[in-house]
Amino acid sequence: MSRKFLCLGLTACFAAAVAPSQQPSSPSPSGAPAPPAQNAPAQPAQSGAAPAQPGDNAGAQPGGNATDQNSASVFKLPVNEVSLIFTVTDGHGRYIPNLTQNDFALLDDQKAPERVNSFHQQINLPLRVGLLIDTSTSIRSRFQFEQQSAIEFLLEVLKARGDRAFVMGFDVTPTVTEDWTNDMDGLETGVNRLRPGGGTALFDAVYTACRDKLLTERGPEPVRKAMILISDGDDNQSRVYLSEAIKECERAETIIYSISTNWTPSRGPGDKVMEELADETGGEAFFPPNVEDMSASFENIESELRSQYALNYTPADFKADGAFRTIYLYCYDRRYRVHARKGYFAPRD
Repeated sequence: MSRKFLCLGLTACFAAAVAPSQQPSSPSPSGAPAPPAQNAPAQPAQSGAAPAQPGDNAGAQPGGNATDQNSASVFKLPVNEVSLIFTVTDGHGRYIPNLTQNDFALLDDQKAPERVNSFHQQINLPLRVGLLIDTSTSIRSRFQFEQQSAIEFLLEVLKARGDRAFVMGFDVTPTVTEDWTNDMDGLETGVNRLRPGGGTALFDAVYTACRDKLLTERGPEPVRKAMILISDGDDNQSRVYLSEAIKECERAETIIYSISTNWTPSRGPGDKVMEELADETGGEAFFPPNVEDMSASFENIESELRSQYALNYTPADFKADGAFRTIYLYCYDRRYRVHARKGYFAPRD
């Protein structure tokens, strides 16, 4: 079958699924690794899991807005519906508005969806933001500037009463210095309370933040969950693997925006880790050339959180069996890149 014929077939399948009238203007249980899954981001999440123990990976070293709360409809998704938040950029990283559902092709578990229930542009969902800051010894020289940039970002992003954020620092162990709140004084205090020192357990921190904080953030209304990760990406202390941390983000339906603090001329293994964490969860990795340009990365993240599309659909042949289902979403205009998670764990009956 030619490539042209395949694309036309996908177009027909996706268009047939659309309802035009509805178009609006944590390590795993018992310390075992998370269930094997395709290495992609997630949607419906499962209940929390216990952290992995050192013995599980014996001898292994890890590699390496909301402007108005009332603008989001209050509802609970049926078990067989998927809500997908995504953004679209061009080759220069600029966000592309005004696209329609007919500009995209979608496959869920390698099948066209049974039905597309809604497609929205620029929706205003309440934000749930986890700010994770590397406090290991390697970032000591630039730590104060990182703190100030992070505070300015939170001041700009958390604008609606429905928005919430928490602050976590990590070296050998992760430490929450401010729990879920929209109180800016409390969040600023939480950032300023962080102190550099020690090794780096990056994967443990990402895993713990998703399992203990983001996975449990559920309610009657949809929210946009994001993790802002500031680190050089070098991990030398974690007890879980990178793949386990990514899978826990998938379960928590959380997008990672990573900001690398490696300002050396060459890219290292840590940069690849930061890129993989972002790419596999539907976010984006930023590599500012120096500490002074870090604020520009925060501005880009803020723009992405506001420049979004939301797609709600019913998958074909859906089974509530807890299995991982892949998502393949792309724009027919190949100049544009879609940033979306690559899959989700179906709920279990």
